[in-house]
Amino acid sequence: MDEGGMPLLPDSLIYQIFLSLGPADVLAAGLVCRQWQAVSRDEFLWREQFYRYYQVARDVPRHPAATSWYEEFRRLYDMVPCVEVQTLKEHTDQVLHLSFSHSGYQFASCSKDCTVKIWSNDLTISLLHSADMRPYNWSYTQFSQFNQDDSLLLASGVFLGPHNSSSGEIAVISLDSFALLSRVRNKPYDVFGCWLTETSLISGNLHRIGDITSCSVLWLNNAFQDVESENVNVVKRLFKIQNLNASTIRTVMVADCSRFDSPDLLLDAGDQAGLPCRVFDLGGDSEEEAPDPGLHTSGSGRVKEGVRHMLDNVLDGHAQLTDCALETKVAELLAQGHTKPPECSDADTRNKYLIFTTGCLTYSPHQIGIKQILPHQMTTAGPVLGEGRGSDAFFDALDHVIDVHGHIIGMGLSPDNRYLYVNSRAWPPGSVVVDPMQPPPIAEEIDLLVFDLKTMREVKRALRAHHAYTPNDECFFIFLDVSRDFVASGAEDRHGYIWDRHYNICLAKLRHEDVVNSVVFSPQEQELLLTASDDATIKAWRSPRTVRVLQAPRPRPRPFFSWFASHRR
Repeated sequence: MDEGGMPLLPDSLIYQIFLSLGPADVLAAGLVCRQWQAVSRDEFLWREQFYRYYQVARDVPRHPAATSWYEEFRRLYDMVPCVEVQTLKEHTDQVLHLSFSHSGYQFASCSKDCTVKIWSNDLTISLLHSADMRPYNWSYTQFSQFNQDDSLLLASGVFLGPHNSSSGEIAVISLDSFALLSRVRNKPYDVFGCWLTETSLISGNLHRIGDITSCSVLWLNNAFQDVESENVNVVKRLFKIQNLNASTIRTVMVADCSRFDSPDLLLDAGDQAGLPCRVFDLGGDSEEEAPDPGLHTSGSGRVKEGVRHMLDNVLDGHAQLTDCALETKVAELLAQGHTKPPECSDADTRNKYLIFTTGCLTYSPHQIGIKQILPHQMTTAGPVLGEGRGSDAFFDALDHVIDVHGHIIGMGLSPDNRYLYVNSRAWPPGSVVVDPMQPPPIAEEIDLLVFDLKTMREVKRALRAHHAYTPNDECFFIFLDVSRDFVASGAEDRHGYIWDRHYNICLAKLRHEDVVNSVVFSPQEQELLLTASDDATIKAWRSPRTVRVLQAPRPRPRPFFSWFASHRR
């Protein structure tokens, strides 16, 4: 300032100087005087700082909910849960999965030590209950999920049957008394299971048809197996789906379509021009694909003719097929005319989607199947074993299929259920599956893909940073989670990762001593994240802002009478 109190340097020159400084230096310089303080909060200055510091492409607009570039920079710098605040060591073996209650007051953990632990989420996390599942012949617990009103916990694990055969089992635990209410068989065990309503859950069963052909049956189960009313079923078959080439249905989850109209973050697919879009096989959209009205009346004859024609070609030497290829071709022909097409529904009806991993070329899950669940299917009332299903409608057709051309190792829904995030290890470009038991090699780099379940399109570019190293036959699930602004995932490189959903940038790496299997955000507080690892620990991470607030010294309250006396003077 000169003697007259006027600034010696104009704002424009200070602005140019501040452009060459880093964010911390700009904030420090803003403490010098009022003029520098005003320039240090300039919107154009912080726009430049943002794009330069986070290396975001300049054609990416600011987050639609952001009020300023300064506040947006502060959100990504100060509100990402990247500070370790607590390490839980109560598990004695690898921790495989974490799940939060909808209220955020509790969470559950599953482990190779065969326990399901339920924790109280307060400023300091504490253990509420530990359920040992070994007395029920479980070898380990692998997945859990709270029902909508947080009164019941679904726990899924691996069950050891006769002759050491392994399948899965689902247990329902009361969160009031921690009593075990029911047990449901689940095959294969990596179906995991999920809640459909507050008192009904979905499980799976697998029936072998041939060496590499099978069918998966998805069941709706009542959480309370001691139902006394004759009008209520304990179980009801939902869908029966054909599996080809040694594939099976795994990892079921439910998306609520009624929440699509109020998305927490609208991801724009407009900037994806030129990107190859994933295949959404909608079926029946063209005249060539439309089902033949007479298919159900003459389907048997057509199938026999198709099988005879194929066998004639094989015997005449016109077609060279391996045993596996021959079995798959026969299975496909037999399914023609015996598959129930998707049911039509009112466009205004708010249904739910059943989402799961599957495949058609090999045993490794490379496709995502989507099947609409209509309102009349969401109750165990009605036919128990699918009575009323005609003999020609043996299998159920899928509504949509997404092929990711790689091994799917994780899936998660955004809080509004509109966006599906998928961890995938890609196959080499142009690879062809010749033998269903020998899928192509998979990449060590994990691609985190995003699909819009409302428009049935792939959106955003793949998120990358995390890695996995196990080959196809040893590949395991890595659970991811999505909050309002962030998406997080574990990895085999001993880190958890956090990305921003809007800007597609990696914001934090969270260190463990071994593979990170699962991550989960608090549904009420996205600045709190939990990670679970093969190092047998669970770590709690909070944002720098939250840590400062929790550690700030609090003034000691003065007694009422001393405050009153001081104000009378």
